[in-house]
Amino acid sequence: MNKKLIITGGSKGIGRAAIDAFLKEGYQCINISRSTIAEPGVLQINADLSKMSWLQDCAQSLIDAVAGAEQLCLIHNAGMMEKDNIQNCEPANLAAVLQVNVIASQQLNQLILPYMRKGSSILYIGSTLSEKAVSNSCSYVISKHAVVGLMRATCQDLAGTGIHTACICPGFTDTEMLRTHLGDDPSIIDSIAKLNGYERLIDPDEIVSVLQFCADNPVINGTLMHANLGQLET
Repeated sequence: MNKKLIITGGSKGIGRAAIDAFLKEGYQCINISRSTIAEPGVLQINADLSKMSWLQDCAQSLIDAVAGAEQLCLIHNAGMMEKDNIQNCEPANLAAVLQVNVIASQQLNQLILPYMRKGSSILYIGSTLSEKAVSNSCSYVISKHAVVGLMRATCQDLAGTGIHTACICPGFTDTEMLRTHLGDDPSIIDSIAKLNGYERLIDPDEIVSVLQFCADNPVINGTLMHANLGQLET
């Protein structure tokens, strides 16, 4: 079967782990990101999702890349995280986060949906903050709540097409983005790692195994799935 993966932000973290895993499953992979990866079986599309016009230069390349796919998995993985709060979250900054985390996903949906056959899937990467909030993450919290709304709209609007969807919400996963957000401070990272039932950070490969399961199982449709090792509530 001609299976293809399109993923945003696949150059590092969960995205890169996903590419490695899907390649092993026989997928041809298309990565959309600013950073380039060079690996057999991966088509690199360089794009800056923070610009609303990002598709102008790569739309035809993406359409050509998915041509002939019998099963297509689209994973919206790219994310932007700012430290802000309700008092200093300026409209322009909120718009920038929403563009990367939500609007770019819908732009890509509209481009690729006409080429998706029955058995294909659209998967969204949410967050533990898709259903709750913490301080000083205002724009990120808003955007990740919106991702859940987009996934649920995807499910309802594609009913009967044979295309299924889910939102996977990782807990604290050992990625560059998390470490940067925490100032790469070992003591803070250690304290964060203890906020689940296993007292450790999640490995990106663990999240990828959930993505693969969701991609292969249409019964998981319209589902919000937390993958966080049993996050402790404080």
